[in-house]
Amino acid sequence: MHPLNPAIAATFAPPVMEARRWLSGVTFPADRPLINVSQAAPVDPPPEGLRQAIADAAMMRPEAHLYGSVLGNGDLRDAVAAEFSASYGGPVSAGQVAITQGCNQAFCAAMSTLAGPGDQVIVPTPWYFNHKMWLDMSGVQTVTLPCGDSMLPDPDRARALIGPRTRAIVLVTPNNPSGAEYPAELMSRFFDLAQEHGLALVVDETYRDFDSRDAAPHDLLTRPDWDRTLIQLYSFSKAFRLTGHRVGAIVAGEARLAEVEKFLDTVSISASQLGQIGAVWGMTHLRQWLAGERAEILSRRAATASALGALPGWRLKSVGAYFAWVEHPFAESSAGLARRMVRDIGVLALPGTMFSPADDPTGARHLRVAFANVDAAGIAVLAARLRDLRPDPLVARPASS
Repeated sequence: MHPLNPAIAATFAPPVMEARRWLSGVTFPADRPLINVSQAAPVDPPPEGLRQAIADAAMMRPEAHLYGSVLGNGDLRDAVAAEFSASYGGPVSAGQVAITQGCNQAFCAAMSTLAGPGDQVIVPTPWYFNHKMWLDMSGVQTVTLPCGDSMLPDPDRARALIGPRTRAIVLVTPNNPSGAEYPAELMSRFFDLAQEHGLALVVDETYRDFDSRDAAPHDLLTRPDWDRTLIQLYSFSKAFRLTGHRVGAIVAGEARLAEVEKFLDTVSISASQLGQIGAVWGMTHLRQWLAGERAEILSRRAATASALGALPGWRLKSVGAYFAWVEHPFAESSAGLARRMVRDIGVLALPGTMFSPADDPTGARHLRVAFANVDAAGIAVLAARLRDLRPDPLVARPASS
């Protein structure tokens, strides 16, 4: 065996890829096809107009095939700055925007400027597993902040976790995996906490376009000197179905983005030109279309809340944006249950163990259901299959439950 970076070797395997392997060798009858609620990425292509804009750019714009600015194309940075200024009620300039190859890269770039080996970052659990993977690969210690039954992180509990090596607090809202929308007052308390201790507050808003609230979800961009504390992350993948083009964004202070530029120039040089062109076209032409997409997701959210909330023995902890976080009624760990569900009821979902530390028993009790690609009729079928799921006779039920 050739040498391996021990930090990479110790990082767990990509969960979505692991779950896909559970389908190997399993056949699904025509009258009971697989219901895949394991991943939230859009499965449909972008609207035809956006695809045509990308195609036209590929044929007619030579610069679409060249390196671009490391921090992103000027027109897209301008558009993001204008959108965030209008949406959050605080001034954001194009110089405070960087474009990345997807929101995962935005997170990696931001964290690379904040923390190194031996440093600590506070992350609520259940966590988004790619965040944990990057911190592990970087030698950064993840300090977990359990959310409890409310699925909301507690700033007072976070305060007790801050130490001399703490560099940042990471929040995801609407949350992946739980779907929880963090109240504006809660976000303000976390901002104040981070500012008080000289920490960064990293807010991943990949699913902001599908937040159920009509008003701004927080007022952090209206705070004086917000760019000394707040680092906001965004993805175009969900809004415009651009997952394959990899376009995300960072909103942060210009001094921070000067450091981000070093990371991006080393890793990717520039984000996809065609993806950036598509994102600008979408922001310009697809506002009404996106409003319709949001309405459909909110409708599916309501159907999920109704269907899963009525399942005997199951407990719906949280639902929002693309996800539901549910507690199952069985004695076995969700790690085994999720695999068995593929075979027994034709449902692929991710176990809570993929979003939790190995020593956290709550992971074994929960499943993440990504409902965004399932219509209301499919959600009803999903609930019926879960209702039919029976305990594994080889797993003894605990004396108390």
